[in-house]
This record gives sequence, C-alpha cells and structure tokens, in this order.
Amino acid sequence: MALWRGSAYAGFLALAVGCVFLLEPELPGSALRSLWSSLCLGPAPAPPGPVSPEGRLAATWDALIVRPVRRWRRVAVGVNACVDVVLSGVKLLQALGLSPGNGKDHSILHSRNDLEEAFIHFMGKGAAAERFFSDKETFHDIAQVASEFPGAQHYVGGNAALIGQKFAANSDLKVLLCGPVGPKLHELLDDNVFVPSESLQEVDEFHLILEYQAGEEWGQLKAPHANRFIFSHDLSNGAMNMLEVFVSSLEEFQPDLVVLSGLHMMEGQSKELQRKRLLEVVTSISDIPAGIPVHLELASMTNRELMSSIVHQQVFPAVTSLGLNEQELLFLTQSASGPHSSLSSWNGVPDVGMVSDILFWILKEHGRSKSRVSDLTRIHFHTLVYHILATVDGHWANQLAAVAAGARVAGTQACATETIDTSRVSLRAPQEFMTSHSEAGSRIVLNPNKPVVEWHREGISFHFTPVLVCRDPIRTVGLGDAISAEGLFYSEVHPHY
Repeated sequence: MALWRGSAYAGFLALAVGCVFLLEPELPGSALRSLWSSLCLGPAPAPPGPVSPEGRLAATWDALIVRPVRRWRRVAVGVNACVDVVLSGVKLLQALGLSPGNGKDHSILHSRNDLEEAFIHFMGKGAAAERFFSDKETFHDIAQVASEFPGAQHYVGGNAALIGQKFAANSDLKVLLCGPVGPKLHELLDDNVFVPSESLQEVDEFHLILEYQAGEEWGQLKAPHANRFIFSHDLSNGAMNMLEVFVSSLEEFQPDLVVLSGLHMMEGQSKELQRKRLLEVVTSISDIPAGIPVHLELASMTNRELMSSIVHQQVFPAVTSLGLNEQELLFLTQSASGPHSSLSSWNGVPDVGMVSDILFWILKEHGRSKSRVSDLTRIHFHTLVYHILATVDGHWANQLAAVAAGARVAGTQACATETIDTSRVSLRAPQEFMTSHSEAGSRIVLNPNKPVVEWHREGISFHFTPVLVCRDPIRTVGLGDAISAEGLFYSEVHPHY
C-alpha cells in the first residue's frame, strides 16, 4: 500500500508540474527544472515548443504574417518573360571544353572565353550576375548543349513571368502576364496566369542559368556561397517589345496593382535606343490610371549610364515601389553618386547601416515628399541573410508582415519545402548592427523571439528581419522575384494613395 501511495503522489505531482508548463509557459525553465528536481522525479523534460534560434524565429514569423485588410484582386505583370534552362555551371563549361583560368568581369559577353572568365569572376565571389551574350550563333550553340545536357531543367523565367507565377499560386488573385511567351513557356505557366494573344510568339526566348553550390570547387576556385550566373541573347526582352501591349491591356484587365520589370535587359541595346525606350517607359507608366501602384523590379546591371538614366529620367518618381538586391543597390548608388558610392564591392555580408543609408537617400532624394512630385514610397531590399522594407510614412500598411513573409519564402523556396524546415536552415544575419553610418544610428542586438526590428528616420520607416538561409539550396533562381511578390502580396497601400 505504501508503495502504491508513493507512486500515486509522484503521479499527482508530475501532473501538477505539467499543468504549470501549460498554464505558465513563460515561467523560466530554471525554475521549472528546480521544482522538478526538488521532487526527486528524475531529469526534467524539455520545455514545449521550438528551442533553437531558427525554430523560435520561424514560429514568431508565422504569428506575425497576417493578410492585410485591403487585398489585391487583380495584378498585371510585365514585360520580360523567357524559359530558364537551369544546370550546373561548372559541368556545362567543362562540356564546352573550357578550363578554369583567371576570372574577369565582362559587361557584355562576346565569346566562350568571355563566358568562362565572367563565370569564374562571380563564382569566386559567390555573387549573382546576369549578362548579355552578343554573338547569336555562338549563344544558340551553347544553348543547345545546355538544353540537352543530362539533368538540365526548364522553368518559367524572366522577372515578370516569375513574379506572375508566384502571385498565381494564390487562387483568389487574377494575374495578367504580358511578355514574349513562346510555346514552352506557355506550357510551363500556371493556369491562373492569363496571357493576351498579342504576347504569344512562335519561338521561346531562352536564358541559361549556371548554378553552383556553396563550397563547390573548379580548379583552384571555391565558391563561398551558392548562387547563379545568367546569360542570354534575348532581343525581344532586350527591346521591351511587349511594353505597349502591356499598357494597352491594362484598360480591359483593370488591375489594382501593376508590376514592371525588364529594364536591365536593355543593356544590349544602343545608347540611343536605351534613351528612347526609357522615355517611352515613363510615358507608358504615366498612362496608368492614378491610384494604381506600380512596382519596379530591378535586376543585375553593368551599364552605369543606363542605371543613372533610370534613376534620374523620371523612372523612379513614376513608380510607387522598388525591389532590388545588394548588387543592384550598390551599383545604383555608384551610378548616381549616392551614399557609400566609393565602396567598390560589399565585404561579405552587406553592412546594415550602409544599406539603410542608401535606402534612406533614395526615398529622400527621389521619393514622395511635400516639395517633390513623386510616387515612390516603398523599397523592398533583399540579400542572402537579411531583408529590409523601407517606406515613406503614411502610405503603406502591414509592412511588418510583408517583410517577414518575404524572408520566410526565401527559406522555403530555396529548400523546396512548404514550411520552414529548421533542420535545413541556419540563422546567419549579423547579431549586432548599427542602423546608420551617415548619422548617429541605433545599435540593434538581434533577438530571434522578436525577429522584425523597426526604426524610423525623418518620416521614413524601416522594417528589418533576418533570413533563415537554406544550407543546401535546391534552386536559387527566382528567389528575389518570389521575395518581392510575397512582400507585395502581404502589403496594403492606403486608399488615399
């Protein structure tokens, strides 16, 4: 009987401690362990819930990410679209008979040797890049080898098509895509993406995506990060041939959000054509009815004059929102003589304070204010280990959820999982950082339990969150487009916009 009573007491006490766990989850673990030990009940059980920094961060994101009150119903996206042929960069170059030599950047590729040098240059940095291949015949020969290479995969490509495809995953959204859509791309697109007949063409535009993994070696070269090198001989997208079709389709489609991309594809055009086309872009955007926000997605560029023209020739003031990564942000400030423009390249992870200074400068110099006629009020910046959403106060809502959603999709899409798998991702963002280097910024200490950090500067709000980086990414292409689309999906523009 005494033995039975002892077991019963232990059982009742265990039940009581379990109730404490449920009713007081915030009670310090040390207190619970002390209580358990004092009862001589053996080793204390682990507290419930995720315990790793990655697990706590992912759980907090899930709680923060909520749909906005006012949601988009119809999204129009244009104007660059293609088929991405994705394969191992090292294996393709080996198949082409190329050997690893010295890396060298080329703003335009003219030969196989240029391709090899540029690929090595960016693989050595672990940085993404996109280049135009000028020789049509040589490109088509390389494209044929790539397309038929064992393991090569064909995907929807082009920023506009990728963003449209991401939006189309939400069944309550109607999506219009205008771009050069050939038979293979049309087959790959989601059924929820509507393509006007004027956008259909007989032949696809192919872009070759040469991927490499973190730590992958070729000769003496070793990639510090997983990334990709993109090149094409794409004249339809390069001339933005579908711009007029895109704008003319808007009247019938009646979108409440417009997403524009493809300006970087003009790098292969003459300066005169670039200048003429940019003016037509501004005119086309001005024809979009007032009150419909326009998001511009930037991409890798090397032509400083073209980038400067995009910034200064009324393109920035004509759009509402920008999406860009660390390479594009640095190139932008270099081209337009902005803050930290003397920096030749980022030294590892882009400094948060420097990034914040450049974003602030863009919105202060080219964004909406009482003294300037401009629609630009939002920038979504993304790099491998963190994201920042900067907005002019009074124009956007739900940006805390938006920046968290963009970071979450970076982890799920790279790992090809539906939800964050904490065993496959790692938290690599800086544990401490300054919010500015141009003025007396604040020092922030990262807390996985409060992963979205907010600060303010002269009427501009910043939302920062780390990224849970996929340790062994399945696919890196299109991550930036997915991030921007997801951030926009969870964003809400104020009615008075």
